[in-house]
Amino acid sequence: MRERLSAALKEALKAKETLKLSTLRLILAAVKDREIALRGEDKTLMDEDILQIMQKMIRQRQESAQTYEAAGRTDLSTQERDEIKIIETFLPVQMSDSEIQSVCKKIVSGLESPGLKDMGRVMNLLKDQYAGQMDFKKASAEIKALLQ
Repeated sequence: MRERLSAALKEALKAKETLKLSTLRLILAAVKDREIALRGEDKTLMDEDILQIMQKMIRQRQESAQTYEAAGRTDLSTQERDEIKIIETFLPVQMSDSEIQSVCKKIVSGLESPGLKDMGRVMNLLKDQYAGQMDFKKASAEIKALLQ
């Protein structure tokens, strides 16, 4: 994943795509920050970790875009949404709402006497199996509804 990001950075630099270039630099800086934070724990940064970083960056930009729209700054909102599109090109295809529902139902049906106490266990299973492929906020709401 890191090589892909670096290659895209070089391409954006050659093509003089300023927005793409700045967005890729932000992604690589966030990855570097996470690597620095993990040095003390003797862990290495995996592709799943980079996917999580990028998903977090998308959520931040969505919130910023909504704030800018509420303030009447459509120019800044548009820039945030353009950055989201650039980041999404590096993520796996996201699951639809119906796919999320079916996966959640399948996992919950496999539990013995499911209850709300199983919420953490189910979320961990989803994160292990579908990292970067689904919106875990939607999945969390679906699982909560199924477990109640």
